[in-house]
Amino acid sequence: MKKNLFKTLKGREIAFTQLGFGAAPLGNLYRARSDAQAQQALEAGWNGGVRYFDTAPQYGHGLSEMRLGSFFSQLPRNEYIVSSKVGRLLQPCAPGESNSGAFVDVPDNAIVYDYSYDGVMRSYAQSLQRLGLERIDILYIHDVDAFTHGSREASDRRIDEVMEGGYRALCELRDNGDIDAIGVGVNEWQVCETMARLGDFDLFLLAGRYTLLEQESLDSLLPLCQRQGSGIILGGPYNSGILATGAIPTAKYNYAPASAEILQRVRKIEQLCLAQGVSLIQAALNFPLGHPAVVSVIPGGQSSSEVLSNLDTFQVPIPKQLWADLKEQGLLRMDAPTP
Repeated sequence: MKKNLFKTLKGREIAFTQLGFGAAPLGNLYRARSDAQAQQALEAGWNGGVRYFDTAPQYGHGLSEMRLGSFFSQLPRNEYIVSSKVGRLLQPCAPGESNSGAFVDVPDNAIVYDYSYDGVMRSYAQSLQRLGLERIDILYIHDVDAFTHGSREASDRRIDEVMEGGYRALCELRDNGDIDAIGVGVNEWQVCETMARLGDFDLFLLAGRYTLLEQESLDSLLPLCQRQGSGIILGGPYNSGILATGAIPTAKYNYAPASAEILQRVRKIEQLCLAQGVSLIQAALNFPLGHPAVVSVIPGGQSSSEVLSNLDTFQVPIPKQLWADLKEQGLLRMDAPTP
């Protein structure tokens, strides 16, 4: 698989495979899966050439990191890139009190938000232990956005908290060579832009906000990243599913049922895709990598079959005429770079 060589702000080189592995499903996202099924999904990605894996303490309240650690124990450390996140500490709790939300059948760990200096250092140490590794390549500040904390004011308070403490911890870890890069992982491009102006971040893991359906981040965030030399990891390329399933009645967009307007827009995009002999999902997975700031796309794989499907989807060449047709019909911004 093709790799994008990214140079961090400290001049370190990270070789990202263009297609990465989003490991939230390994934490039993929406449904339980066995350890064996998790390992099969990871093996499918590895055998297909994937070498970048992203996880977080939140994903299954530690389960995703532990399952990744079990898989990594069989591999040479210098052959893969792994990122995790800070901002949520895991504390043992009584059975049934983990408040795991969309994650099911998880370890008895409760989440405590902590973006302080000490909280980030503890989170990093805990992640190392769960992963069974001596180092992590990339650490992202996780979910300092309104989507997670309920309001813009609450988001601003979390941003202040991390910039007053946790950011210093991340910089120390990067300066000491404990990690290669630091970043921010959120669902809102506006928060990425705010953070980009407040600190020296190598990478932004942006979930679902630069896709076939959304290119508003072209206005300011993506040009800013290019000027500053920051890279974008694009999570959620299917916008919670609709760009994979198409405009079916149960299609999800941004974690909720898709509106009639979104369904109609997706139908139009899909029609143009089919006219060029490609599927909607093939166009959706390939589109983000057309932008020079995007170094990897990381769809989640619920199973080995889904991972294999992502790999097959990614290999299909997309006719340039499709992008031209989408722009002509007003379904893709004219200034959107395309593969």
